[in-house]
Amino acid sequence: MYYVSQYSERDYLFGPDGVLPFDEFKQQLSSINLYSLSASPAWFQLVYHAGALAALAVMLGVGGRFGLGLHWLLLWSVYQRQPVLLDGGDNLAYVVIPFLLLTRCYERFAFPSGFMRRFSRRVPSSVRDLSVPFHNLGILMISAQVCLVYVVSGLYKVMGQMWQDGTALFYVMRVPEFQLPGWSNLIYENDWLIHLGTYGTVIFLVYFPLGILVPKLRPWAAAISVGFHLSIAFFMGLTSFALTMIACDLIFLSSTLGRTLSWSEDLLLRASLRGRGSRQSKGFQAAQDAGVPHEEEFIR
Repeated sequence: MYYVSQYSERDYLFGPDGVLPFDEFKQQLSSINLYSLSASPAWFQLVYHAGALAALAVMLGVGGRFGLGLHWLLLWSVYQRQPVLLDGGDNLAYVVIPFLLLTRCYERFAFPSGFMRRFSRRVPSSVRDLSVPFHNLGILMISAQVCLVYVVSGLYKVMGQMWQDGTALFYVMRVPEFQLPGWSNLIYENDWLIHLGTYGTVIFLVYFPLGILVPKLRPWAAAISVGFHLSIAFFMGLTSFALTMIACDLIFLSSTLGRTLSWSEDLLLRASLRGRGSRQSKGFQAAQDAGVPHEEEFIR
């Protein structure tokens, strides 16, 4: 989403001769960055398109840990190339993707690969078992990071006077950069929605970890969080931040989504078998009507 949304303006936003010139960019830079290796426009185009392709590969489950690590490096570089566009999702991506490298996330969603299947069959089970502690550690670290984001954000809001008196949402939605014309006014002009949204946000953020700790509440807490960030993306335009948080929230829905997927596959299989049986029954009836002998009669 980030690469595609900026694609038409990529030269102006990220290019060596754009709004942040190459020399000024290098002076501000304090870490490694692929865009700082050359001032050539051709090098910029190569790195930018490589980043877009790496992001697409990760989204489709292609490339394994190497592709995920490369995506992290390219994403870091494009974020640092133009800090003005950042909305907070970059900070979470920096932290979470290295944790994700510890997990076996490609076992849950990936395009099938004959090579990888053959390779996995040849890996001894004892070696595969060694990845389990790292997988669990990665899951735990991602979960802790997400909960930390929620709790810290909620506690900072609790200390603010506008959040205490229930009016914070009114002022947030009046900021020009966060307004959605034709929609934001429907909320900030309604006192009930303002108070409900303000207090509901604080309660949700502070108590989110408790909902995650209770297995029966976990899917509901994660689903509410997804809805919460979809509303942030829609009303406030913080799309990158919202999608990054939603991607992290999906870790709490993993088992629920797995059961839903299994149920859907079983349902499709039963429907397919039922349809096949119906077609065979109709074919048998048509054969009888045409005078074709029954199988037992044919054998006799």
